[in-house]
Amino acid sequence: MPRTREEIEQLERQFLAPYAQFSADTRGREHAEEPPDWRTHYQRDRDRVIHSRAFRRLEYKTQVFLNGSGDHLRTRLTHTMEVAAIARNIARALKLNDDLAETIALAHDLGHSPFGHKGEMVLNQLMKDHGGFEHNRQSLRVVEELEQKYPGFPGLNLTWEVREGLAKHQTSYDRPGRRAGFNAKSASLEAQVANLSDEITYYSHDLDDGLDSGLLSEDKLNRQVRLWRQSARTVQKQYGELPEECGRYFIIRSIIDGQVRDVVGTTEKRILDSRVGAADEVRRHSESLVQYSAKRRELNLELRNYLYENLYYNPVVHEPNQRAVRMMEQLFHYYLEHPREVGAQSRRRIKKIGLHRAVCDYIAGMTDRYVIQEHHRLFGLRL
Repeated sequence: MPRTREEIEQLERQFLAPYAQFSADTRGREHAEEPPDWRTHYQRDRDRVIHSRAFRRLEYKTQVFLNGSGDHLRTRLTHTMEVAAIARNIARALKLNDDLAETIALAHDLGHSPFGHKGEMVLNQLMKDHGGFEHNRQSLRVVEELEQKYPGFPGLNLTWEVREGLAKHQTSYDRPGRRAGFNAKSASLEAQVANLSDEITYYSHDLDDGLDSGLLSEDKLNRQVRLWRQSARTVQKQYGELPEECGRYFIIRSIIDGQVRDVVGTTEKRILDSRVGAADEVRRHSESLVQYSAKRRELNLELRNYLYENLYYNPVVHEPNQRAVRMMEQLFHYYLEHPREVGAQSRRRIKKIGLHRAVCDYIAGMTDRYVIQEHHRLFGLRL
C-alpha cells in the first residue's frame, strides 16, 4: 500500500522539533482544494513551483554574469537549486520541515527581473510613481496571480506558509516592505533558513564564478579575505597540494561547510535560549532566530565588500549589464506608448491593474535573451 499524506504527517509529528512548521497545521490555501493523497501540502507546493513557467525561465536569467557569458557560469536557476539544497540540509539538521524550507527556496526568485539586481533597480525606478518593483513581492504576484495553469484559480494557490516565506524573504541584498496578511514579527524557522541559505549560496558561488571567469584570483583572495585564507589552509592541511580546479572546489566547499556548521550551531543555541515551543511562538519572536555567529557575520561582511569591489562592479560584469538594462528601459517606454505590443496575458490585465504595472509584469517575466531579442526586433540594435 502507498504511504498516505496522513502517515507522512504523523512521521513529521514523530521526528520534527515542536517548533517546526507541521504540514498538517497549515493555514491552508486561498482557494479550497482537496488535499493530496500521497504528498503533504508543502510537497504539493514544491511540485507546483518546479512545474511553473516562471521557474523554467530562471534558466535564462542573470545571476551575476549576463546570461550566455559562459557555459559553466551560474544562472538564476542553478543559483535557486543550490539555495534549495542548502536550505534542505540546514532544515533537516535542525529538525525543521525541510519540504517547506526547500519550497520557499525554490520559489524565492520566481519574480526576479532580467539582468539580476541591476535590472531590479531599473524596474523599481521606472515604477517609482506606480508602486515600485521588488522581486520578492513580484514572486508573490507570480504565485498568486500571474501563473495561469489551473481552471479554478489564478496563480499556483500555494499554502499560506510558503507565501509567508516569500513575503518575508530578506537577505543583505533584499529588504522587502511589509505585505498585508503576513504581519507577524518573524517568519517560520523554515523561511528564515531559506533566507540565510540564499546568502550562503551567493557568497560562495559568486566567488566560484568570479574565479572561473578570471576576474578574481586566489592570490588576492588569500591576501585580502580571511574566510578564503582560513578555508585554503584547512584544505591544504587535509589534502596537501591539489590540482587548481580541484583545490578551488574544495576551498569553496570548505567555506560552505563552515557557513552551514556555524548557522546550525548558532541557531540551535538561539532556539534553546528563546524557549519557543511552537511555530507560532517563533513568529511572535522579535528577531530572526536563524543567524550566523557574530564572528562569521564579520567574516561574511568582509567577503561581501570584496565581491562588490572586485566582481559586481568590475567593468567586465558591470558594463554589459548596464547596456542590457538600458535596453530593458527602452522597452518599458516603448510598451507604454504601444500597449498592443505587450503579451496577451498582460494586455488583458491593463484595465484591472493599470498600464504601468501590466508592462512591468511583462518585462519582469522576460528572460535576458528575450529582452535582447525584443530590443533587436523593435530597434534593430544588438547588445
